[in-house]
Amino acid sequence: MKNILSLIVIIASIQLLQSQNEQPTDSVENLKVIHLKPNSLIGSKFEAQNRTGSSYYMSQTDLTKFNYTDVNRALLSIPGVNVTEEDGFGLRPNISLRGTQAERSSKITLMEDGVLIAPAPYSSPAAYYFPNVARMEAIEVLKGSSQVQYGPFTTGGAINFVSSSIPDELNGYARMSMGNFNSRQTELRIGDSGEQWGYMVDFLNFSSDGFKSLDNGGNTGFDRNDYSAKLSYRSKASAKIQQSLTLKLQYSEGLDNETYLGLSDADFETNPYRRYLGSAADNIVTEHDQIQLTHLITPAQNIIVQTTAYSNNFKRNWYKLDYVNTGNGATSLNNILTDPTTYASEYNAISSGQDTAEDVLGVKANNRVYYSRGVQSKVNIRFGNDILSDLELGVRYHTDQEDRYQWVDLFGVENGQLTRTSPATRGTDANRVSDAEAIAFHALYKASFGKLTLTPGLRYEDITLTRDNYGSNDPGRTGANLSSRENSVNVFIPGIGANYRINNLWSFFGGVHKGFSPPGSAPDVDAEESVNYELGSRFLIGGLRGETTVFFNDYSNLLGSDLAASGGGGTTDMFNAGEVNVAGIEVSFSYDLLEGNSNWSLPLTLNYTHTQTEFQNAFESNVYGEVAIGDKIPYIAENQWNFLAGLSHSKFDINANARFVGEMRTVAGSGNTIASERVDSNFIIDVSGRYHFNKNLTGTLNMINVLDNEYAVSRQPAGLRPGHPFGINAGLIARF
Repeated sequence: MKNILSLIVIIASIQLLQSQNEQPTDSVENLKVIHLKPNSLIGSKFEAQNRTGSSYYMSQTDLTKFNYTDVNRALLSIPGVNVTEEDGFGLRPNISLRGTQAERSSKITLMEDGVLIAPAPYSSPAAYYFPNVARMEAIEVLKGSSQVQYGPFTTGGAINFVSSSIPDELNGYARMSMGNFNSRQTELRIGDSGEQWGYMVDFLNFSSDGFKSLDNGGNTGFDRNDYSAKLSYRSKASAKIQQSLTLKLQYSEGLDNETYLGLSDADFETNPYRRYLGSAADNIVTEHDQIQLTHLITPAQNIIVQTTAYSNNFKRNWYKLDYVNTGNGATSLNNILTDPTTYASEYNAISSGQDTAEDVLGVKANNRVYYSRGVQSKVNIRFGNDILSDLELGVRYHTDQEDRYQWVDLFGVENGQLTRTSPATRGTDANRVSDAEAIAFHALYKASFGKLTLTPGLRYEDITLTRDNYGSNDPGRTGANLSSRENSVNVFIPGIGANYRINNLWSFFGGVHKGFSPPGSAPDVDAEESVNYELGSRFLIGGLRGETTVFFNDYSNLLGSDLAASGGGGTTDMFNAGEVNVAGIEVSFSYDLLEGNSNWSLPLTLNYTHTQTEFQNAFESNVYGEVAIGDKIPYIAENQWNFLAGLSHSKFDINANARFVGEMRTVAGSGNTIASERVDSNFIIDVSGRYHFNKNLTGTLNMINVLDNEYAVSRQPAGLRPGHPFGINAGLIARF
């Protein structure tokens, strides 16, 4: 792997020297200057609308219309994005792009400021840490051939969260709000830039007592703090070679009183916001820190080199009910809530509040520590006259680790309270360490021939995955029962995209690329592979802006993952699910009814996504159930749409966001669904308003689910789970 790294660096250096030597002097003088945002993949709506592949840029203006802290509500307005809600707050999102597995967003490339942000993206990609959207100034979504540069997951796409940047001048921002369920939000930010130095400091807190009612009382909400800072130094404007160095520091902590335990169908019908006593001890404690150092240099007007070193650390302990044993053996929560009649004694133990015997409830401490570290570098070169060309060469060396050190305490119910009856020894449940080492290289060439733009690209991934399992009988990790395994894969991931501009108002784009997801550490598991196609059009007709895309993902091997979050056993082991076809349509239209009016605007936006999935072979698993040829992938809604309307004036603006998410299967199947194997469709409206008292002070009012609809969002991890009921908060924003 080190030899490959050296080879890539040598090749990149040769290409850089050749491009400088081969360019005539007069050619260089006519080149456009390259502008690169070091933390951004797209940079603007204009760039998104002119790529050769499908992409979406959600700007700061878009995000501040509702000031969501729930990233699900923001992402559901983007075509091609499927979300499976879980807790009503978006604390641990389950995001799918174009039909990928949604659980813990483990099948998409997640980034913050252009850096991998999942706790262990290669060895354990389930995103139990997720960036807080409230401190972001943009969200970038790349799909299709647009995302060949980014990995390791290239099937569905990539999402990059762009955090608050250092301002050009002294700028202060304070936002505070309060609402029902004792919800609170506070964000304080200040920054400034001089000729060479710049800084930004941000603090975010948001919390709630929760909207669910725990039997016999208790908090079902959360409390989160997020601190971040940036410091930059750049060369003087008169310097011949422009350089900058940016240090980013981030730390966050949280306490979420969340559980995997949902409700039976009958109890959900009676009160969807109930929480059983059996989950009274459940909570997750998290801690995350990030250090990121980015160097940017422009050795010539047409060349930019960007290098980033990064380190992410994440700790979490989700202490939650795992099983019930009333004398019939350990019974999973999913089995109990699916059939509470058969498992009547187990169901009563978690829901009745009556006294039980000792050691009936198994509460697992899902204690894990992660790190993710690496260095990445890329060079962008622009050259050519008649044919304007851009070449990007990049390399990344990355390592990550997940360390599981878990145990199961036993509880009983006494006098309506949970009582710990048998504390466990730490490390006597899952006791293993998973590691990954990966090197990735990409090359992307963009050539413009008049109206036609082509972007062929190639990505290479060399990945080694290992796991050392010490076993539940060796909490001291002496190695007496050590079981080790290793899996490795190296793969070339090609892709090509094209954009043909008929005129300034109408263009077509399309592409084909290889989809890839890394396998687990088990040597008998293959990587996920597919061939993905897309074809689309962008247009602007009489003020109506639109984009339509059809896509088809042809999997030769779909990877499933045994996650507890998806109702599985929680081993996180990957398994081969075979051939699958995923096809769909994405549509986006926007129009301002008052375009041209200097005082008012009335923008309307409609986004629609249709997704069809179909297994091409039969198999059986804990996650998908018993699968037959022609069955559909669970938790992918066939139809969803989002309609956004706003009325803006210099003094105020009002926005309404209506969304529809169609019925979803909860197990693989075809034909008509039965009630116990689906989540019904839902229709939700959110409304926000802002009034500008002056240029420095704004009042805000935000309401979610204004119709107060009661609806289910999922049957996983175990039992039916509700969406957020009517919520309202009011606040103030101050700027200077």
